[in-house]
Parts: sequence; C-alpha cells; structure tokens
Amino acid sequence: MAATKYKEYFSKMQEQNKELFAEFLQVHQDYEADQKKHGVEFHQVGQKVVDVIRDWDRRLCSAMGRGAFSKYSEKLSEKFWGEAKKIFPLIYSVGVKNS
Repeated sequence: MAATKYKEYFSKMQEQNKELFAEFLQVHQDYEADQKKHGVEFHQVGQKVVDVIRDWDRRLCSAMGRGAFSKYSEKLSEKFWGEAKKIFPLIYSVGVKNS
C-alpha cells in the first residue's frame, strides 16, 4: 500500500536533511536530560529544524489552503507536524523561554 502524501513528504524532508535531523536528535536527547545546560544549543539547532519543517509543510499544503479544502489542509498540516513530534517530542518548545 502506498504511503500517504504527508508521510511521503516527511520522508523526503528527512532524507534531504539527514545531517541536520541527526544533529537535532542528539541535541534533543541532551536537552531532555538537562534543559538548563543544553537550552541554547537546543533552541539554535531546533530553530533550523522548525524552519525546514515549516517549509515542507507549506509545500504540502500550499495549494489546498485556499477555497473548499482549507479545513483539509489544516488537518493535513497537523498530521505532518504530528510525524515530527513522534521523533522530537519537544519540538513545540523550540524558541520558548522558560523562566
């Protein structure tokens, strides 16, 4: 059975950004262990990863964002980001300052 389109895009994104994703995976694991010590690096590398994910999300959903398919586009985007969250559970913490 063929993979769904958002999974295909996610796989292509990972393939084209292997080094960045591998680096962020290590930084992400370090950040989970000690947020104070690895916070700066997490946010710096994480911002690059978030930018890549946003770019690919736009590619996936750009044509559907207008008109009758806008609700479908929103759900598709959520599924795409859900794939990222499976690998990087703290992806939504990138750029968020903890006091």
